[in-house]
Amino acid sequence: MRIALLGPITWRTPPRAYGPWEQVVSLLADGLAARGVDVTLFATLDSVTPAAVDGVCPRPYGEDPTLDGRVWEALHVGHCLARSGEFDLVHNHLDWLPLAMARVWRAPLLTTVHGFSSPAILPAYQAAAAAGARFVSISNADRAEGLPYVATIYHGIDVSQFPFRARPGEHLVAFGRIHPDKGTADAIEIARRAGRPLVICGPVHDRAYYAERVEPHIDGERVRYLGNVGPADRAEVLGGAVALLHPIGFAEPFGLSVVEAMMCGTPVLAYPKGAMPELIEPGRTGLLVDSVEAAADAVADAARLDRSQVRDIAESRFSAARMVDEYLHLYEKIVADT
Repeated sequence: MRIALLGPITWRTPPRAYGPWEQVVSLLADGLAARGVDVTLFATLDSVTPAAVDGVCPRPYGEDPTLDGRVWEALHVGHCLARSGEFDLVHNHLDWLPLAMARVWRAPLLTTVHGFSSPAILPAYQAAAAAGARFVSISNADRAEGLPYVATIYHGIDVSQFPFRARPGEHLVAFGRIHPDKGTADAIEIARRAGRPLVICGPVHDRAYYAERVEPHIDGERVRYLGNVGPADRAEVLGGAVALLHPIGFAEPFGLSVVEAMMCGTPVLAYPKGAMPELIEPGRTGLLVDSVEAAADAVADAARLDRSQVRDIAESRFSAARMVDEYLHLYEKIVADT
């Protein structure tokens, strides 16, 4: 079986820092290659994987402002399309653009929907569905009505990169892009009310929000901002916290930092939006709360949760090995049915 993985090119695969889609594609490519699958990763040409790498974009356009992302994504998809007849299945991780060409792919097209950025992109998914495309959701909460989903497959992470931490520090952590969607300002207020220091990590995606709601509170002691933390430091930051604060302001389709924290043994306090009720087992791996006040009151309860249990549950549900196995089983089924 020959598989083409059509990955994003905003960042390198795997990403040097932020890049959740690239991280998932990286683990999938590596895991498939380790199982002896003939897999080609279409990504930036500086990507690193034991799988074969092909593409046209020399480096991530997110790191090079001279590269126009719209142009290079079109070239990238076109290159994969031209080779699609060489594969038994093309697995798309590049959102809607490849779906606009659904009728001309020369292999079955499977798309993992990493989240709907806007309802405006749904026509591309609906047209592709009419052309026979198949879809995987990353949570049941993120399914759009009327699309022909063939599975829900939760993201997995590399267990070895997130060692268990039995004894955390005293601080809380907020991990993710600085944006109202992620509730960074709420996290600051939760930590203040709980009487604990807060560590914030992530790229600034809304500069006005950062300047008005986040930056004024950063003092290097009660609130510290570490910037965009890369893979090498994620486990140290997440595992060292009493709890991860995840007071999201939108229906998040998944949440990699949530499962990464749990893999370290760190429980999660989250608002019950999007996929959070699917990822968090209340009283076992974290707590679901509906306000700043409730979250602050729940910090002490989260601190008393059994961190070894948090780790064990996360490992059983969110390992990369489990994710790869589920995708491989799905590939085999689609190819057999084609």
